[in-house]
Amino acid sequence: MLAAIRGVLMSGPQDAPFRKSSFSAPDGGCVEVGVAGGRLLVRDTKNREGAVLSFTPQEWDAFVRSVRAGEFDLHV
Repeated sequence: MLAAIRGVLMSGPQDAPFRKSSFSAPDGGCVEVGVAGGRLLVRDTKNREGAVLSFTPQEWDAFVRSVRAGEFDLHV
């Protein structure tokens, strides 16, 4: 069972299969994603033992829709 506080797991599930993002930077600045317990998990590749973000499928879909709609674009 995964215990999350506001979507952040305090320690990552070691048995969850993670894969590196296809949009990873060559310098290692990237994230890994995995699925466990019906939740999408995201962690920092450089800190695999650190916190893991945990999302329901509905939360992840809402995030992806917002990214595609440009809601997080920086307008500098």
